[in-house]
Amino acid sequence: MPEDMEVPTEHLHEHIEHAAHQSGENWIVLVALSSALLAVLAAACSLLAGHHANEAMIEQIHASDQWAYYQAKGIKSTVLESKMELLRTLGKELEVKDEEKVNEYGNQQKEIEEKAREKEHSSEQHLASHQILAKGVTVFQIAIALGAISALTRKKWLWFGSLVLGAAGAFFFLQGML
Repeated sequence: MPEDMEVPTEHLHEHIEHAAHQSGENWIVLVALSSALLAVLAAACSLLAGHHANEAMIEQIHASDQWAYYQAKGIKSTVLESKMELLRTLGKELEVKDEEKVNEYGNQQKEIEEKAREKEHSSEQHLASHQILAKGVTVFQIAIALGAISALTRKKWLWFGSLVLGAAGAFFFLQGML
């Protein structure tokens, strides 16, 4: 592709400014700029919301893996306890290593349970951040639409409403970041 290939937007920008100045509605340019800024914030907010949704899912998968591991240790312990009970019933002597293994499985289960609960908690935190950021994206989108409507209808008060909604979207964005 040729390197000199550019879209001549300077002329278009000058034309829009000139038209806005002639009509006495300079605020329309500000509507366009604020809408562009809101679109950038909405895109960033959307990206972060998606990230937190993915992280929530990954953490929940890891928690499920830990719970499966917990159950496996429980099954091993139950099998070993059944073996020991059978030997007791038959009047046979129990092996010390079997009792130690049952205790070891119990201790391992406690550690596994702690990890699983940590993963579940992390998943819940990511999901909460996702929900807050998703609200931000929604409010930003409404603000952008309101800005467009204000430019089309030439109603300045709608643009101010757009700015207020944009500020609310920024609040959700910041809240989701924390």
